[in-house]
Amino acid sequence: MGVFSFHRGSRTATTHEALPVSAAGASPANKRRWSNLMPFVVALVVIAEISFLGKLDLANKAAFVDSWTELFAPSSMAGRDDLGLAGNDDLGLLSCEEWLEREDAVEYSRDFGKEPVLVTGDEKDWKSCSVGCQFGGNSARKPDASFGLANQDGTASVLRSMESAQYYAENNINNARRKGYNIIMTTSLSSDVPVGYFSWAEYDIMAPMQPKTEKALAAAFISNCGARNFRLQALEALEKANIKIDSYGGCHRNRDGKVDKVQTLKRYKFSLAFENSNEEDYVTEKYFQSLVAGTIPVVVGPPNIEDFSPGLGSILYIKELSDVESVAKTMKELADNPEAFNQSLRWKYEGPSDSFKALVDMAAVHSSCRLCIHLATKIREKEESSLEFKRRPCKCTRGSGVVYHLYVRERGRFEMESIFIRSGNLTLEAFESLVLTKFKSQKHVPIWKQERPEVLRGRDDFKIYKIYPVGLTQRQALYTFRYNGDADFRSHVESNPCAKFEVIFV
Repeated sequence: MGVFSFHRGSRTATTHEALPVSAAGASPANKRRWSNLMPFVVALVVIAEISFLGKLDLANKAAFVDSWTELFAPSSMAGRDDLGLAGNDDLGLLSCEEWLEREDAVEYSRDFGKEPVLVTGDEKDWKSCSVGCQFGGNSARKPDASFGLANQDGTASVLRSMESAQYYAENNINNARRKGYNIIMTTSLSSDVPVGYFSWAEYDIMAPMQPKTEKALAAAFISNCGARNFRLQALEALEKANIKIDSYGGCHRNRDGKVDKVQTLKRYKFSLAFENSNEEDYVTEKYFQSLVAGTIPVVVGPPNIEDFSPGLGSILYIKELSDVESVAKTMKELADNPEAFNQSLRWKYEGPSDSFKALVDMAAVHSSCRLCIHLATKIREKEESSLEFKRRPCKCTRGSGVVYHLYVRERGRFEMESIFIRSGNLTLEAFESLVLTKFKSQKHVPIWKQERPEVLRGRDDFKIYKIYPVGLTQRQALYTFRYNGDADFRSHVESNPCAKFEVIFV
């Protein structure tokens, strides 16, 4: 496609593009000789002309020299003054890609390997993070962030909680911002650094199915009898609809609760995954343990529970009490039809959907590490707002074509990789192809590789699930953001010098 990718610091396997030279009738060797002599001839001519016009004023001299410079300067420099750039470096024999690697290269004032992100709190140092990450007190320097409201200027205040905002109003993102928190870490995928109740390492979600030996259709583990939603009324309504339920929790208990929850659930066809609040993204271990056990979760809780579904038809949702009758009917039909029941659990045999994997893969990087990545990214963005960084060209023009310098990193990692894309190929499909080719050429290992159950790791192959601009929330990245076609993507690249992206691999 005529697009060449280079990793910062590596310039091997480079394709050089010679500048066009007009020498009609000359042999190739003479053309090269003429090309090499051209700068010297031009210089002599300019000097002679300046000497001849020695009586002209300085302004006229400068204008005359500029006109000759513009005539013979490489086309890649055209428009640099419009970008606020100075200097007359030319491409020489460099390709646009090499030239951009050189011109866009910058050294940040802070090396996070030597000066890790520092967060005061009760955590230990996070050694496996892709950016230097340290927790705890350090009197030698000011922390970058602090759990709780910080009492130092320049230190970000972090709110971290896995509780529902319906019970803890402070956990509402808008309320937290108003109170003074800069970084929000809650179960909401709209928070700065989401924290969830499930990770691949915690449970074997692909554990084999066990025979459904219990006479009751469903099991329930509900201990908070004062929930602020209708979950207890829903349980009672299901029983009135002749759905037999074994309750092991403190509410409506009719079975001994001293059991292993997941092992017990494996014997049932359905599990009542009833949360204590109907809040977006508030999905606790009740739901995920139901999936691990190989039951069909019957959910009362978040209105967007389908975002957490591992496969088509794999869950039943009671949005309001009026839904109970139809859900009870479906439960009976599935229980009496083994083929239909197994179809609802098809994901257990074939693997969950890409959307489910993309969601859960986020937790392959611990939230503490993701906090450090978030902070380090913000620190660099602040530095990049300086004039020095704004002087980066970020694109190279040669002839009628433009090469754009973009940056991409995998979600959960910190450092960026260079991607070069030409204006004649500035499409979403081409961009994804370039990103995939770049990472695969580096024998990249996706960050979830060691976290997923072995059966879901695949071999050495992976594909792109989503590419999105750095800075979006996970809710935006996973569910709401998309470019409105190639024209929208082109507009984003053209209006964001050295644009940065994150990619989710599955």
